[in-house]
Amino acid sequence: METSNTESTPPAHKPDGDPAGPARNRWQPSRMGYRWVVRNVGFLLFLAALAVVYIYNGHYADKISRDLSRTNKELKELQYEYKTLKSEVMFRSKESELAKAVAPFGLKELTQPPFVLTDSIQK
Repeated sequence: METSNTESTPPAHKPDGDPAGPARNRWQPSRMGYRWVVRNVGFLLFLAALAVVYIYNGHYADKISRDLSRTNKELKELQYEYKTLKSEVMFRSKESELAKAVAPFGLKELTQPPFVLTDSIQK
């Protein structure tokens, strides 16, 4: 009856703490990992492109938000200007203000009602 040497001896522990792994250092790239990366280069490039699009989309959204904020600010300023000008026009178009504005030209407000002119030659 023959016994195998591997069954009787316990597995030896390596100093790097990997009892069941190969005899290589943990920091060396494995052949399996390299093959996996090579096989999935297309997918990894797709993920990189997706990350770039994601970053671009974030920057684009920030830009749109800034533009929207700037446009809203300009709109409010134009609304204030419109209201100011409208109130000024309404004030200047009052009858008393118009009389003051045309007084230097020698125009006065009528005190009697207007009358119709008729042609005395035509009958």
